[in-house]
Amino acid sequence: MSQYTQPQQPQQPYAPAQTPGTLPARNGLGVAALVLGIIGTVSGLIPFFFWLAGILGLIALILGLAGRGRAKRGEATNKGVTTFGAVLGLVALVLSVVGAVLTFKAVDDVVTDINKAVQESSASAKPAADGEAAAGEGAAGEGAAGGTEGKDDVLRQGDSAVYDDGLEITVGAPAAYTADEFAVGHTKGNSAWTVSVVIENKGKEKFDTALVGVDARAGEDGVDAEQIFDGQIGAGFDGTVLPGRKITAKFAFDAPADAGNLTVEVSPGFDWDASQWELKL
Repeated sequence: MSQYTQPQQPQQPYAPAQTPGTLPARNGLGVAALVLGIIGTVSGLIPFFFWLAGILGLIALILGLAGRGRAKRGEATNKGVTTFGAVLGLVALVLSVVGAVLTFKAVDDVVTDINKAVQESSASAKPAADGEAAAGEGAAGEGAAGGTEGKDDVLRQGDSAVYDDGLEITVGAPAAYTADEFAVGHTKGNSAWTVSVVIENKGKEKFDTALVGVDARAGEDGVDAEQIFDGQIGAGFDGTVLPGRKITAKFAFDAPADAGNLTVEVSPGFDWDASQWELKL
């Protein structure tokens, strides 16, 4: 009896060990930090956008530091981008602080200038010492706080407008003037008149006459009296007036021949209200 041998079953090959899948890099924090840092830095360079630069810069700095932590743990691969975003966030914060300081200083300067213009431009009347204008007429100059007290709104010839900061302006009596043939501003048939304007600085700071304006109106209708310029008159004021000193300039104006009065207005500058003198021709 023959013996049968069962054929040997083929051995199954061993399956290779399965390797775990690789997790994707978490680079979102670094990218967000970079984008916010760029926007924040640009905002810091734009006036009045310091607040936006501060907010975005702070967020970019936080995200950048968090992204660097991920990169150190091997969870992210954009360490350079994350670092650059954090740096830009810090720059945006610095620009935000600088912008805030500059903005608040600019606003404070504007408020100070407004307060100075309101508080220091008022003028009071000082009647002429030689009696050219009677004190009983109650002449007064205009001021920022409602003008000066008195019955009139203008000063008379020889009166002075005294401002709170020590500036004192005096306008003298008008005098007839003959303009030369090359004069500018004089109309044939009209009359020419000159007035002397004296500025005395009784304050503590020097006064710049560059912005002093002198204008005039003539007659009851108040028509503009054009200023006359010729070879002898019309230069006006020039330079500065030191404390305790004074400066005088003559101005000529063209008025209709039948005008009986000349209203002269002197404006010392932006920080002072103009004062008016009513002069009889």
